[in-house]
Amino acid sequence: MRRFLVVFALLSTALAMSAKEAFPPTPAGTSELKTLPAGVLLQSSGRGNYFDGADNLFGPLFRYISKHNIAMTTPVEARVDSAAMFFWVAESERTKVAGNEAGVEVVTVPERRVASRGERGGYSRANFERARDLLLAWLAARPDVEAAGAPYGVYWNAPYVPPFLKRFEVHVPVRPRPTVP
Repeated sequence: MRRFLVVFALLSTALAMSAKEAFPPTPAGTSELKTLPAGVLLQSSGRGNYFDGADNLFGPLFRYISKHNIAMTTPVEARVDSAAMFFWVAESERTKVAGNEAGVEVVTVPERRVASRGERGGYSRANFERARDLLLAWLAARPDVEAAGAPYGVYWNAPYVPPFLKRFEVHVPVRPRPTVP
């Protein structure tokens, strides 16, 4: 319990200080296509799945940004089944990134096109799966794009935000659907 409270306090402080968003959120109850900017992300990986290991994933990332005085940017990305958490680094903070260290890998990502489903609710596997299923059904009905990767979670709020106010998204990388002659 003590460990949870420490992680809760650290995450709350980090997200409260966060002033920048890496990209605009998708409104709750909406599915859309959007382009995410190229960026630098800090990655922490673990065992199991994201929902079982989020506390262990957050610690190395928080220590890294604290050590290098990097302002946290929202949202946090999460690879659910492979237990990975990613913090975006604001463009103005990138000179502070000091390379890989102590459980944190620096990852550079190109601009990405994704299908996105915005939702409100607690950060749980059940809510992730419900939003994922709605997004995949919406995507399957589109004639112009198809899935090009696995769904992942995108989380906007600190743990102390009441579940009914929390915003999250599920993203699926997409590519143009091949045309059939």
